[in-house]
Amino acid sequence: MPRLSRRLLAAALAVFSLTAFLSPPAPAATTAAVFPSVVIGENFPDPDVFQHNGTWYAYATNGGRGTVPVATAPSANGPWTVRGDAMPGGPSSAWAQPGRTWAPDVHPNPDGSFTLTYTAWHKASGRQCVGVATATNPLGPFQPVGTAPLICPLDLGGAIDANTFVANDGTRYLVWKNDGNAISKPSTLWLTRTADNGRTLVGGNTAMLTSNSVIEAPDLVQRGSQYVLFFSGGGYTDCNYLTSYATSKSLSGPWTTAYRPLMTTATFDGRICGPGGADVVGNKVFVHGWVGGGRHVYVADVGWANDYPVVRGSRVRYEAERGTLNHCVVRSNAAGASDGKVVAYIDYADSWVENTVFAPVAGGYTLHVGYANGSASTASHGLVVNGNNAGSVSYPVTGWDNWRQSSVSVTLKAGWNTIRLTKGTLYTEVDYLEVQ
Repeated sequence: MPRLSRRLLAAALAVFSLTAFLSPPAPAATTAAVFPSVVIGENFPDPDVFQHNGTWYAYATNGGRGTVPVATAPSANGPWTVRGDAMPGGPSSAWAQPGRTWAPDVHPNPDGSFTLTYTAWHKASGRQCVGVATATNPLGPFQPVGTAPLICPLDLGGAIDANTFVANDGTRYLVWKNDGNAISKPSTLWLTRTADNGRTLVGGNTAMLTSNSVIEAPDLVQRGSQYVLFFSGGGYTDCNYLTSYATSKSLSGPWTTAYRPLMTTATFDGRICGPGGADVVGNKVFVHGWVGGGRHVYVADVGWANDYPVVRGSRVRYEAERGTLNHCVVRSNAAGASDGKVVAYIDYADSWVENTVFAPVAGGYTLHVGYANGSASTASHGLVVNGNNAGSVSYPVTGWDNWRQSSVSVTLKAGWNTIRLTKGTLYTEVDYLEVQ
Protein backbone atom coordinates (compact mmCIF):
# COMPACT_ATOMS: atom_id res chain seq x y z
CA MET A 1 0.00 0.00 0.00
CA PRO A 2 1.60 3.35 -0.97
CA ARG A 3 2.50 5.57 1.94
CA LEU A 4 1.48 9.23 2.12
CA SER A 5 4.41 11.65 2.17
CA ARG A 6 3.00 13.44 5.19
CA ARG A 7 2.94 10.17 7.07
CA LEU A 8 6.58 9.48 6.27
CA LEU A 9 7.52 12.95 7.42
CA ALA A 10 5.55 12.65 10.63
CA ALA A 11 7.21 9.35 11.52
CA ALA A 12 10.79 10.38 10.76
CA LEU A 13 11.60 11.61 14.25
CA ALA A 14 10.26 8.43 15.80
CA VAL A 15 12.43 6.34 13.50
CA PHE A 16 15.49 8.43 14.34
CA SER A 17 14.92 8.12 18.08
CA LEU A 18 14.58 4.35 17.89
CA THR A 19 17.60 3.71 15.70
CA ALA A 20 19.92 6.24 17.31
CA PHE A 21 19.10 5.92 21.01
CA LEU A 22 17.07 2.77 21.67
CA SER A 23 18.89 0.10 19.68
CA PRO A 24 18.07 -3.27 21.26
CA PRO A 25 20.81 -5.47 22.68
CA ALA A 26 21.90 -8.55 20.76
CA PRO A 27 19.38 -11.40 21.02
CA ALA A 28 20.00 -14.40 23.21
CA ALA A 29 21.20 -17.55 21.46
CA THR A 30 18.28 -19.63 20.16
CA THR A 31 17.73 -22.79 18.16
CA ALA A 32 15.42 -23.29 15.22
CA ALA A 33 12.49 -25.64 14.55
CA VAL A 34 12.73 -29.27 15.60
CA PHE A 35 11.25 -31.53 12.93
CA PRO A 36 9.88 -35.05 13.49
CA SER A 37 12.48 -37.80 13.42
CA VAL A 38 12.35 -41.15 11.65
CA VAL A 39 11.90 -43.93 14.20
CA ILE A 40 11.24 -46.89 11.89
CA GLY A 41 13.49 -46.49 8.87
CA GLU A 42 11.87 -49.04 6.57
CA ASN A 43 8.52 -49.56 4.88
CA PHE A 44 6.00 -49.55 7.76
CA PRO A 45 2.83 -47.79 6.52
CA ASP A 46 -0.33 -46.87 8.45
CA PRO A 47 1.26 -47.17 11.89
CA ASP A 48 -0.94 -48.09 14.86
CA VAL A 49 0.83 -47.56 18.18
CA PHE A 50 0.12 -48.15 21.88
CA GLN A 51 2.05 -48.59 25.10
CA HIS A 52 1.62 -51.64 27.34
CA ASN A 53 3.52 -52.49 30.54
CA GLY A 54 6.35 -50.11 29.68
CA THR A 55 6.81 -51.32 26.09
CA TRP A 56 5.67 -49.52 22.96
CA TYR A 57 4.16 -51.57 20.14
CA ALA A 58 3.56 -50.54 16.53
CA TYR A 59 1.72 -52.38 13.74
CA ALA A 60 1.66 -51.74 9.99
CA THR A 61 -0.01 -52.58 6.68
CA ASN A 62 1.22 -55.81 5.03
CA GLY A 63 4.61 -55.77 3.35
CA GLY A 64 7.92 -57.53 3.25
CA ARG A 65 7.72 -58.23 6.99
CA GLY A 66 4.46 -60.16 6.73
CA THR A 67 0.69 -59.75 6.98
CA VAL A 68 0.80 -57.48 10.07
CA PRO A 69 4.35 -56.29 10.75
CA VAL A 70 4.97 -55.51 14.42
CA ALA A 71 7.72 -53.46 16.08
CA THR A 72 8.61 -52.67 19.70
CA ALA A 73 10.52 -49.96 21.55
CA PRO A 74 11.26 -48.91 25.14
CA SER A 75 9.99 -45.39 24.41
CA ALA A 76 8.03 -43.53 21.76
CA ASN A 77 11.25 -42.17 20.30
CA GLY A 78 12.83 -45.62 20.14
CA PRO A 79 14.98 -47.36 19.40
CA TRP A 80 12.39 -49.37 17.48
CA THR A 81 12.96 -52.98 16.42
CA VAL A 82 10.77 -54.74 13.85
CA ARG A 83 9.89 -58.13 15.36
CA GLY A 84 8.21 -59.87 12.45
CA ASP A 85 4.60 -60.80 11.66
CA ALA A 86 1.89 -60.49 14.34
CA MET A 87 -0.61 -62.48 12.22
CA PRO A 88 1.57 -65.07 10.42
CA GLY A 89 -1.43 -67.21 9.48
CA GLY A 90 -2.90 -64.36 7.45
CA PRO A 91 -6.46 -62.98 7.51
CA SER A 92 -9.54 -65.19 7.88
CA SER A 93 -9.44 -67.93 5.24
CA ALA A 94 -13.25 -68.14 5.45
CA TRP A 95 -13.83 -64.80 3.73
CA ALA A 96 -10.51 -63.06 3.01
CA GLN A 97 -7.57 -63.69 0.75
CA PRO A 98 -3.99 -62.53 1.34
CA GLY A 99 -2.45 -59.57 -0.42
CA ARG A 100 -4.33 -56.53 0.83
CA THR A 101 -4.29 -56.61 4.62
CA TRP A 102 -4.24 -52.97 5.61
CA ALA A 103 -4.34 -50.54 8.50
CA PRO A 104 -4.26 -52.84 11.55
CA ASP A 105 -5.51 -51.60 14.91
CA VAL A 106 -4.50 -53.46 18.08
CA HIS A 107 -6.15 -52.69 21.42
CA PRO A 108 -5.45 -54.22 24.86
CA ASN A 109 -8.52 -55.65 26.59
CA PRO A 110 -9.42 -55.59 30.30
CA ASP A 111 -9.05 -59.37 30.52
CA GLY A 112 -5.42 -59.24 29.37
CA SER A 113 -6.08 -60.30 25.78
CA PHE A 114 -5.58 -58.18 22.65
CA THR A 115 -7.93 -57.48 19.77
CA LEU A 116 -6.65 -56.84 16.25
CA THR A 117 -9.05 -55.12 13.86
CA TYR A 118 -7.79 -55.30 10.29
CA THR A 119 -8.79 -54.55 6.70
CA ALA A 120 -8.64 -57.46 4.26
CA TRP A 121 -9.47 -58.44 0.69
CA HIS A 122 -13.01 -59.84 0.51
CA LYS A 123 -13.02 -63.01 -1.65
CA ALA A 124 -16.58 -62.82 -2.88
CA SER A 125 -16.63 -59.17 -3.95
CA GLY A 126 -13.02 -58.15 -4.44
CA ARG A 127 -13.64 -55.18 -2.12
CA GLN A 128 -12.03 -54.45 1.24
CA CYS A 129 -13.82 -55.34 4.49
CA VAL A 130 -12.99 -55.24 8.20
CA GLY A 131 -12.25 -58.34 10.24
CA VAL A 132 -11.19 -59.19 13.80
CA ALA A 133 -8.48 -61.37 15.33
CA THR A 134 -7.35 -61.95 18.92
CA ALA A 135 -4.19 -62.96 20.79
CA THR A 136 -2.90 -63.32 24.33
CA ASN A 137 0.36 -61.51 23.50
CA PRO A 138 0.73 -58.15 21.72
CA LEU A 139 3.35 -59.75 19.45
CA GLY A 140 0.79 -62.37 18.40
CA PRO A 141 0.13 -64.72 16.85
CA PHE A 142 -3.30 -63.19 16.24
CA GLN A 143 -6.00 -65.67 15.21
CA PRO A 144 -8.95 -64.51 13.07
CA VAL A 145 -12.37 -64.59 14.74
CA GLY A 146 -15.53 -65.79 12.97
CA THR A 147 -16.26 -66.83 9.42
CA ALA A 148 -17.46 -63.47 8.12
CA PRO A 149 -16.22 -59.86 8.18
CA LEU A 150 -17.20 -57.66 11.09
CA ILE A 151 -18.00 -54.69 8.80
CA CYS A 152 -18.61 -55.11 5.07
CA PRO A 153 -21.11 -52.69 3.44
CA LEU A 154 -20.54 -53.76 -0.16
CA ASP A 155 -23.16 -51.33 -1.49
CA LEU A 156 -20.97 -48.52 -0.10
CA GLY A 157 -17.73 -49.92 -1.53
CA GLY A 158 -16.73 -52.01 1.48
CA ALA A 159 -14.99 -50.88 4.68
CA ILE A 160 -11.41 -49.99 5.61
CA ASP A 161 -9.29 -48.33 8.30
CA ALA A 162 -11.12 -49.35 11.48
CA ASN A 163 -9.72 -47.77 14.65
CA THR A 164 -10.67 -48.45 18.28
CA PHE A 165 -11.88 -45.58 20.45
CA VAL A 166 -12.76 -45.91 24.12
CA ALA A 167 -14.62 -42.94 25.60
CA ASN A 168 -13.91 -41.63 29.08
CA ASP A 169 -17.02 -43.43 30.33
CA GLY A 170 -15.61 -46.77 29.14
CA THR A 171 -17.85 -47.18 26.08
CA ARG A 172 -15.97 -48.79 23.22
CA TYR A 173 -16.36 -47.93 19.54
CA LEU A 174 -14.85 -48.46 16.13
CA VAL A 175 -14.27 -45.52 13.81
CA TRP A 176 -14.08 -46.70 10.18
CA LYS A 177 -14.51 -45.66 6.57
CA ASN A 178 -16.82 -46.98 3.89
CA ASP A 179 -14.60 -47.24 0.82
CA GLY A 180 -16.67 -45.08 -1.51
CA ASN A 181 -13.54 -44.09 -3.42
CA ALA A 182 -13.39 -47.66 -4.75
CA ILE A 183 -16.77 -47.32 -6.52
CA SER A 184 -16.74 -43.58 -7.33
CA LYS A 185 -19.11 -42.71 -4.50
CA PRO A 186 -18.70 -40.46 -1.43
CA SER A 187 -16.81 -41.85 1.56
CA THR A 188 -17.98 -41.42 5.14
CA LEU A 189 -16.20 -41.88 8.45
CA TRP A 190 -18.54 -43.84 10.73
CA LEU A 191 -18.75 -44.47 14.46
CA THR A 192 -20.06 -47.85 15.64
CA ARG A 193 -20.33 -49.08 19.21
CA THR A 194 -18.76 -52.45 20.01
CA ALA A 195 -18.81 -55.03 22.80
CA ASP A 196 -17.13 -58.34 23.61
CA ASN A 197 -13.63 -56.85 23.48
CA GLY A 198 -14.42 -55.18 20.17
CA ARG A 199 -15.56 -58.39 18.45
CA THR A 200 -19.28 -57.56 18.30
CA LEU A 201 -21.16 -54.55 16.92
CA VAL A 202 -23.83 -52.92 19.08
CA GLY A 203 -26.52 -50.67 17.60
CA GLY A 204 -26.35 -48.73 14.37
CA ASN A 205 -23.73 -46.61 12.65
CA THR A 206 -23.34 -42.87 13.20
CA ALA A 207 -22.03 -40.80 10.27
CA MET A 208 -19.26 -38.38 11.26
CA LEU A 209 -17.72 -36.83 8.12
CA THR A 210 -18.48 -37.37 4.43
CA SER A 211 -16.38 -36.36 1.44
CA ASN A 212 -16.32 -36.86 -2.31
CA SER A 213 -12.53 -36.71 -2.08
CA VAL A 214 -10.22 -38.99 -0.13
CA ILE A 215 -10.93 -39.09 3.59
CA GLU A 216 -9.51 -42.05 5.52
CA ALA A 217 -7.34 -43.36 8.38
CA PRO A 218 -9.50 -41.96 11.23
CA ASP A 219 -8.15 -41.65 14.76
CA LEU A 220 -10.47 -40.31 17.46
CA VAL A 221 -9.31 -38.60 20.68
CA GLN A 222 -11.40 -37.25 23.54
CA ARG A 223 -10.25 -34.01 25.13
CA GLY A 224 -11.71 -32.12 28.09
CA SER A 225 -13.98 -29.86 26.04
CA GLN A 226 -14.40 -31.76 22.78
CA TYR A 227 -13.70 -34.76 20.59
CA VAL A 228 -10.95 -34.52 17.97
CA LEU A 229 -11.21 -36.71 14.86
CA PHE A 230 -7.94 -36.98 12.94
CA PHE A 231 -8.04 -38.20 9.35
CA SER A 232 -5.89 -38.39 6.22
CA GLY A 233 -6.64 -36.82 2.85
CA GLY A 234 -5.14 -36.59 -0.61
CA GLY A 235 -3.50 -39.46 -2.47
CA TYR A 236 -1.43 -41.70 -0.22
CA THR A 237 0.94 -42.54 -3.10
CA ASP A 238 2.83 -39.24 -3.07
CA CYS A 239 3.64 -36.08 -1.13
CA ASN A 240 0.07 -34.77 -1.46
CA TYR A 241 -1.06 -37.03 1.40
CA LEU A 242 -1.84 -35.03 4.55
CA THR A 243 -3.38 -35.13 8.02
CA SER A 244 -6.25 -32.92 9.09
CA TYR A 245 -8.85 -33.07 11.87
CA ALA A 246 -12.37 -32.15 12.84
CA THR A 247 -13.85 -31.32 16.24
CA SER A 248 -17.20 -31.75 17.94
CA LYS A 249 -18.68 -31.29 21.40
CA SER A 250 -20.59 -34.55 20.94
CA LEU A 251 -19.94 -37.91 19.31
CA SER A 252 -23.18 -37.41 17.41
CA GLY A 253 -21.79 -34.21 15.84
CA PRO A 254 -21.90 -31.85 14.15
CA TRP A 255 -18.21 -31.98 13.23
CA THR A 256 -16.24 -28.90 12.21
CA THR A 257 -13.21 -29.49 9.99
CA ALA A 258 -10.08 -27.48 10.75
CA TYR A 259 -9.54 -24.42 8.56
CA ARG A 260 -6.06 -25.63 7.66
CA PRO A 261 -4.66 -29.19 7.65
CA LEU A 262 -2.58 -30.14 10.69
CA MET A 263 0.32 -31.74 8.84
CA THR A 264 1.33 -31.49 5.18
CA THR A 265 4.55 -31.78 3.25
CA ALA A 266 4.62 -27.97 3.13
CA THR A 267 3.96 -27.40 6.85
CA PHE A 268 7.02 -29.52 7.57
CA ASP A 269 9.04 -27.61 4.97
CA GLY A 270 9.38 -30.80 2.94
CA ARG A 271 10.99 -32.77 5.78
CA ILE A 272 8.20 -35.40 5.51
CA CYS A 273 6.73 -36.41 2.15
CA GLY A 274 3.00 -37.02 2.59
CA PRO A 275 2.54 -37.14 6.40
CA GLY A 276 -0.52 -39.36 6.85
CA GLY A 277 -1.93 -42.35 8.68
CA ALA A 278 -1.59 -40.42 11.93
CA ASP A 279 -1.97 -42.14 15.30
CA VAL A 280 -2.07 -39.88 18.36
CA VAL A 281 -0.90 -41.48 21.60
CA GLY A 282 -0.85 -39.07 24.55
CA ASN A 283 1.63 -36.32 23.78
CA LYS A 284 3.05 -38.05 20.69
CA VAL A 285 1.83 -38.39 17.14
CA PHE A 286 3.09 -41.06 14.74
CA VAL A 287 2.81 -40.61 10.96
CA HIS A 288 4.26 -42.27 7.90
CA GLY A 289 6.00 -40.45 5.06
CA TRP A 290 7.57 -41.50 1.78
CA VAL A 291 11.31 -42.20 1.76
CA GLY A 292 12.42 -43.73 -1.52
CA GLY A 293 9.93 -46.47 -2.38
CA GLY A 294 8.53 -47.02 1.11
CA ARG A 295 6.72 -45.22 3.89
CA HIS A 296 8.81 -44.77 7.02
CA VAL A 297 7.48 -43.88 10.47
CA TYR A 298 8.07 -40.50 12.14
CA VAL A 299 7.21 -39.32 15.64
CA ALA A 300 6.58 -35.77 16.82
CA ASP A 301 5.51 -34.01 20.00
CA VAL A 302 1.88 -32.93 20.09
CA GLY A 303 0.36 -30.39 22.47
CA TRP A 304 -3.18 -29.18 23.07
CA ALA A 305 -4.00 -25.49 22.72
CA ASN A 306 -7.44 -25.16 24.32
CA ASP A 307 -7.99 -28.80 23.25
CA TYR A 308 -6.88 -28.19 19.65
CA PRO A 309 -3.80 -30.12 18.45
CA VAL A 310 -0.45 -28.45 17.74
CA VAL A 311 2.39 -30.57 16.34
CA ARG A 312 5.98 -29.52 16.89
CA GLY A 313 7.74 -28.82 13.59
CA SER A 314 4.49 -28.30 11.66
CA ARG A 315 3.71 -24.65 10.93
CA VAL A 316 0.80 -23.07 12.80
CA ARG A 317 -0.50 -19.73 11.50
CA TYR A 318 -1.72 -16.86 13.66
CA GLU A 319 -3.29 -13.90 11.86
CA ALA A 320 -1.55 -10.75 13.08
CA GLU A 321 -4.74 -8.68 12.92
CA ARG A 322 -6.36 -10.98 15.51
CA GLY A 323 -3.75 -10.08 18.09
CA THR A 324 -3.55 -7.10 20.45
CA LEU A 325 -2.65 -3.81 18.79
CA ASN A 326 -1.22 -0.61 20.22
CA HIS A 327 -0.98 2.61 18.16
CA CYS A 328 -1.36 0.73 14.87
CA VAL A 329 -4.37 -0.38 12.83
CA VAL A 330 -5.90 -3.29 10.95
CA ARG A 331 -6.01 -2.72 7.20
CA SER A 332 -8.76 -4.62 5.42
CA ASN A 333 -8.93 -5.55 1.76
CA ALA A 334 -5.19 -6.13 1.65
CA ALA A 335 -4.70 -7.70 -1.79
CA GLY A 336 -3.06 -11.11 -1.60
CA ALA A 337 -2.79 -11.16 2.18
CA SER A 338 -3.80 -14.13 4.32
CA ASP A 339 -7.47 -13.68 5.24
CA GLY A 340 -7.35 -10.31 3.43
CA LYS A 341 -6.28 -8.28 6.47
CA VAL A 342 -2.96 -7.03 7.86
CA VAL A 343 -1.59 -4.86 10.65
CA ALA A 344 -0.44 -1.50 9.30
CA TYR A 345 1.03 1.78 10.59
CA ILE A 346 3.38 0.18 13.13
CA ASP A 347 5.19 3.48 12.80
CA TYR A 348 5.57 5.08 16.20
CA ALA A 349 7.73 4.56 19.24
CA ASP A 350 4.79 3.03 21.13
CA SER A 351 3.43 0.96 18.20
CA TRP A 352 3.26 -2.82 18.57
CA VAL A 353 1.23 -5.89 17.68
CA GLU A 354 1.20 -8.89 20.01
CA ASN A 355 -0.01 -12.42 19.33
CA THR A 356 -0.35 -15.35 21.69
CA VAL A 357 1.09 -18.59 20.29
CA PHE A 358 1.30 -22.17 21.55
CA ALA A 359 4.31 -24.46 21.88
CA PRO A 360 3.79 -28.21 22.51
CA VAL A 361 7.07 -28.43 24.47
CA ALA A 362 9.72 -25.99 25.62
CA GLY A 363 12.60 -25.38 23.24
CA GLY A 364 13.66 -23.91 19.94
CA TYR A 365 11.19 -22.90 17.25
CA THR A 366 11.24 -20.90 14.03
CA LEU A 367 9.06 -17.79 13.80
CA HIS A 368 7.98 -16.91 10.27
CA VAL A 369 6.50 -13.43 9.80
CA GLY A 370 4.42 -12.71 6.71
CA TYR A 371 5.10 -9.12 5.65
CA ALA A 372 5.26 -6.49 2.93
CA ASN A 373 7.91 -3.77 2.92
CA GLY A 374 7.51 -0.90 0.48
CA SER A 375 10.28 1.19 2.00
CA ALA A 376 13.44 2.11 0.12
CA SER A 377 15.58 -0.47 1.93
CA THR A 378 15.47 -3.29 4.49
CA ALA A 379 13.17 -2.55 7.43
CA SER A 380 12.82 -4.21 10.82
CA HIS A 381 10.66 -4.75 13.89
CA GLY A 382 11.82 -5.27 17.43
CA LEU A 383 11.03 -8.78 18.74
CA VAL A 384 9.80 -9.36 22.30
CA VAL A 385 9.07 -12.92 23.47
CA ASN A 386 7.21 -13.38 26.76
CA GLY A 387 8.16 -9.86 27.78
CA ASN A 388 11.86 -10.31 27.06
CA ASN A 389 13.85 -8.64 24.30
CA ALA A 390 14.67 -11.29 21.68
CA GLY A 391 16.35 -9.15 19.02
CA SER A 392 14.63 -8.11 15.82
CA VAL A 393 13.06 -9.32 12.58
CA SER A 394 14.46 -7.95 9.31
CA TYR A 395 12.35 -7.42 6.20
CA PRO A 396 13.99 -7.07 2.78
CA VAL A 397 12.17 -4.79 0.33
CA THR A 398 9.16 -6.38 -1.39
CA GLY A 399 6.92 -3.47 -2.35
CA TRP A 400 3.50 -2.91 -0.81
CA ASP A 401 1.02 -5.79 -1.10
CA ASN A 402 3.80 -8.13 -2.23
CA TRP A 403 3.78 -10.62 0.64
CA ARG A 404 6.85 -12.58 1.68
CA GLN A 405 8.17 -14.26 4.82
CA SER A 406 11.03 -13.40 7.12
CA SER A 407 12.18 -16.04 9.62
CA VAL A 408 14.03 -15.95 12.93
CA SER A 409 14.76 -18.49 15.65
CA VAL A 410 13.01 -18.14 19.01
CA THR A 411 12.95 -20.04 22.27
CA LEU A 412 9.49 -20.74 23.69
CA LYS A 413 8.18 -22.24 26.90
CA ALA A 414 5.72 -25.13 26.89
CA GLY A 415 2.18 -23.84 26.51
CA TRP A 416 1.16 -20.28 25.68
CA ASN A 417 3.68 -17.59 24.75
CA THR A 418 3.41 -13.94 23.70
CA ILE A 419 5.25 -12.59 20.66
CA ARG A 420 5.31 -8.82 20.22
CA LEU A 421 6.58 -6.92 17.18
CA THR A 422 7.53 -3.33 17.97
CA LYS A 423 8.57 -0.30 15.91
CA GLY A 424 11.95 -0.78 14.32
CA THR A 425 13.50 0.81 11.23
CA LEU A 426 11.46 2.12 8.30
CA TYR A 427 8.01 0.64 7.58
CA THR A 428 6.55 -2.85 7.27
CA GLU A 429 3.03 -4.27 7.36
CA VAL A 430 2.50 -7.61 9.08
CA ASP A 431 0.18 -10.25 7.65
CA TYR A 432 0.61 -13.25 9.98
CA LEU A 433 2.94 -15.15 12.28
CA GLU A 434 3.75 -18.84 11.80
CA VAL A 435 5.38 -20.86 14.55
CA GLN A 436 7.25 -24.01 13.60
